[in-house]
Amino acid sequence: MKFFKSVSIAVLSFGYIYVGFQHFYNPSFFLAIMPPYLPYHLPLVYLSGGIEIALGAGLLVKKIRKYAAWGLIALLVAVYPANIY
Repeated sequence: MKFFKSVSIAVLSFGYIYVGFQHFYNPSFFLAIMPPYLPYHLPLVYLSGGIEIALGAGLLVKKIRKYAAWGLIALLVAVYPANIY
């Protein structure tokens, strides 16, 4: 069970890091889903990508894993309007 947990954490972490880097390499995808009522679309895309990378990497560090997980939950709630739009 410990092995499965470690692999799951690593896969999720690298998934978040990969998508975070996509905010910088392919911002047009994320700009297209930004609701029009939000200002500063490109800076928000970069900001959310940077936060996603940092929190995804935080999942790999046992001391801060719980904080990183709660941060990712907060990030997912924050970007939910863009995912709906």
